[in-house]
Amino acid sequence: MSQSQTSEDRLAHHYALCGVALRDADRDRWLACLFAPESARPHLFALYAFNAEVARIREHVTQPILGEMRLQWWIDTLTGQGDPRGDLQAHPTADALLATIDALNLPKQVFRDLLEARRFDMYDDPAPDVGFLEAYCGETCSALFRLASLILGAASPNADAAGHGGCAYAMTGLLRALPWHVVSQQCYMPRDLLARHGLTPARVMAREKSPEMLAAVADMRALAQDHLAKAKKAVAALPKAECEAYRLLALPKLYLREMEGRQYDPFLPVADVAPWRRQWALWRGKI
Repeated sequence: MSQSQTSEDRLAHHYALCGVALRDADRDRWLACLFAPESARPHLFALYAFNAEVARIREHVTQPILGEMRLQWWIDTLTGQGDPRGDLQAHPTADALLATIDALNLPKQVFRDLLEARRFDMYDDPAPDVGFLEAYCGETCSALFRLASLILGAASPNADAAGHGGCAYAMTGLLRALPWHVVSQQCYMPRDLLARHGLTPARVMAREKSPEMLAAVADMRALAQDHLAKAKKAVAALPKAECEAYRLLALPKLYLREMEGRQYDPFLPVADVAPWRRQWALWRGKI
């Protein structure tokens, strides 16, 4: 077997491992990938498996500095400041992602900005205002939509579709994750939004299901819904191939609807949307 064949076999195996890791860590994105063209699917697996790993760094470290070190390893690896091909056989996700970046000439600065934004996750400081939260969502989730668009052949990702789509998807996810964020003493709900209702991050951490808290959460839902409506308009004008990058946006409306029931408690896990409903929504691809 030649060296090139060995390298190709290794990469094929690592792309497959990315698919398995993604299926276990982020089933919604994994399902969405199954509708993408077969040629793009391994690259999307690598991108989203990378995101799933860095999004959960805080869960696996005991101190912020250890999380910072993991983020810095990714920055050095993806931007070539370290030894990017040194020992990546032991890290399938990094190996596959580097291959995808090289093969498709993906912008490394977008990855660096995403990783820098994830430093916020390592600490207990609350989001100061809505503008900060939107910027955070833009550098993390919107970046994934931009990169997915490039993987699917877009010459230049649509800024409105990616920007608003990322905010809608990320904010919906943050609302769903609120019960776990409270346990870990993280507050992604912006201070200024909370202040409108006489709330502080400390009161959120105290898990008070008050009318004020329900109103603040409703404001956050409305913000996500507004971004979703703007993303829908932008995506409708895109070429069909590029629209594939936004198939995931069929899901936020399902999750937001689950949070509008009379029995909704923001501090308890929301009953998950049935798998068949998620799959049906993704198959239809309607935002």
